[in-house]
Amino acid sequence: VQLQAFGGGLVQAGGSLRLSCAASGRTFSNYAMGWFRQAPGKERDFVAAISWNGGSTLYADSVKGRFTISRDNAKKMVYLQMNSLKPEDTAVYYCAADPSFAPPSDSRSYYAYWGQGTKLTVSS
Repeated sequence: VQLQAFGGGLVQAGGSLRLSCAASGRTFSNYAMGWFRQAPGKERDFVAAISWNGGSTLYADSVKGRFTISRDNAKKMVYLQMNSLKPEDTAVYYCAADPSFAPPSDSRSYYAYWGQGTKLTVSS
């Protein structure tokens, strides 16, 4: 599966933005999907994940209550709705696919496929 994330940009603190991830490949609907982010000089960290059918989600504590992950298998899309953005949310955001049939995971090791990333900058 190939993934392409888009929708990043410059947002003021307190604002909202929705990231999108377009997938190709016939097996997309079988995969759990995740969003990760990487700030300059830091490791790539887990943000959110969703099960193959959208029935289960998982969030990092830092975004819980502010971000919402969703998916549309018919359109082969995954979304990350981000509200109440903070300057510390500034990072390059990556979508990723987990083909392991495991529940949504916060571990990078489960994700075999990665998109190219889209940059979010939150100004204070």
